[in-house]
Amino acid sequence: MLRGTTYEEVCNNFKWEIPQYYNIGVDVCDKWADDKSRLALIYVDPHGIDRKYTFRELRDISNRLANALKAHGITRKDRVGILLSQRPETLISHIAVYKLGAVAVQLLTLFGPDAIEFRLQDSAAKALITDKENLSKICEIKERLPGLKRIIAIDAGREEGAMDFWQSVKRGSRDFTPVRTTPDDPALIIYTSGTTGQPKGTLHGHRILPGILPGFEFYHNLFPREGDLMWTPLDWAYIGGSYDALFPTLHHGFPALAYRPRKFDAEEAFNMMAKYGVRNLMAVPTVLRMMMHAVKHPRDRYDIRLRSITAGGETLGEELCDWTRENLGVEINEQYGQTECDLVVGFCSEIMDLVPGAIGKAVPGHVVEIIDKEGKISKYDELGEIAVKGPDPVMFLEYWRNPQATREKYIGEWLRTGDYGRKDKNGNLWFSGRQDDIIESVGFRMGPGEVEECLMKHRSVALVGVIGVSDPIRGEIVKAFILPKEGVRPDKALEESIKAHVKKKLEAHAYPREVVFLKEMPMTKTGKILKQELRRIHEQKVNAGK
Repeated sequence: MLRGTTYEEVCNNFKWEIPQYYNIGVDVCDKWADDKSRLALIYVDPHGIDRKYTFRELRDISNRLANALKAHGITRKDRVGILLSQRPETLISHIAVYKLGAVAVQLLTLFGPDAIEFRLQDSAAKALITDKENLSKICEIKERLPGLKRIIAIDAGREEGAMDFWQSVKRGSRDFTPVRTTPDDPALIIYTSGTTGQPKGTLHGHRILPGILPGFEFYHNLFPREGDLMWTPLDWAYIGGSYDALFPTLHHGFPALAYRPRKFDAEEAFNMMAKYGVRNLMAVPTVLRMMMHAVKHPRDRYDIRLRSITAGGETLGEELCDWTRENLGVEINEQYGQTECDLVVGFCSEIMDLVPGAIGKAVPGHVVEIIDKEGKISKYDELGEIAVKGPDPVMFLEYWRNPQATREKYIGEWLRTGDYGRKDKNGNLWFSGRQDDIIESVGFRMGPGEVEECLMKHRSVALVGVIGVSDPIRGEIVKAFILPKEGVRPDKALEESIKAHVKKKLEAHAYPREVVFLKEMPMTKTGKILKQELRRIHEQKVNAGK
């Protein structure tokens, strides 16, 4: 656990303690099960009915499932797909797979059949755990998945050859001896978003969880504290939902809330947080903005007792940070990482000052620098690639069956994030954009992040995405795609106001020479703006004008 009253003190006190043998399932469940009353999970179903699970209950149920999987021929290192959202069976499945020494393949329920097929085929999954609702997708593709030997589904009965989840659990013995895994044994495959080319399977060892813990504790103001209770509206199939929130909470023996409706409702989210006493929230900025616009003064209506909020993945914006501070009573601790190397940069408001616009400092235990194309550390304030020094416990083992992509991810001892930024003399890192987002205009090299941050401060802007587009004179120019705030009429006057705003705040070359107003911003399921889609919109307009 992190200890200290200043950032420097916490860093100096930190020491990695990775055991010789380690199993995620044992760590987040079994080690706490001797206390039969210790609460692990509160599940609120779609009808608003809650059910509480203790660590002992989860141990016994996961043991039964592990035995059932073993009886179906699932052994150590076999891949098991988990196609479920936020519900107890998702957690139970993960724990059982880890204790079996098998490898969990996280699958998002929002995926269509083709996306699921690719991931199951690429991972050579031997079994799949899902529910009745998603079973129809599997029926479309299972003939093309000869390696998929067993399908277990919740509430499915014997439909389409699937075995019923709870019937399988009932038949399994409560006694199970977990496989003695090492930190480097494979535990988890999470597929990248695939914004360019086919998604890559990011293979993690059991050490991913102890590797993530410093960042988790850091962002949640030195978690845990008495009374802490975690909730995230993110799906547990995302690394942000499972390993940035759920599993670190359980590692510490503290409870988590499982509640994820089909459609996010900000007012209901506030109600749930108040009802169950949520103290720690992990979200994306888009979700927080939805909450801000829905209820301006939530503490006037709800008994909100938040102690920490962390968010990342997109620009926070000054307005959101101010609202959170004034109306929720906490600062947003920004977090940064990626599937291959998560939770390595950020802020901890309890022990350090937040720097608006920066993404934070290196989390204790991690070494993060800006490097050039040769892998050399860049000078202060010099634009380069954000990189993490290895070896590092949180780093992935490899891209699944893709050694070339694995090699390309590194330059020497540095894991390349593909993100560009700079580091100031105080150690704060500033995100500029993805490698292919960098804009080169009239000899200046810049990322879109600073421009987006500036635009978000304009009174009429709700969301913004910035790209560089070709220009015969300047090489590239800045183009901004703007989603105006509700009730704002997009017109020429607003366009000029936006341009003038950036001209005044930033350098002349950074202002958007082209502005496009959108009725809807294209975004990923995790709330990140799809820059590729913005480029497609631009290309369509260019081609239409030819």
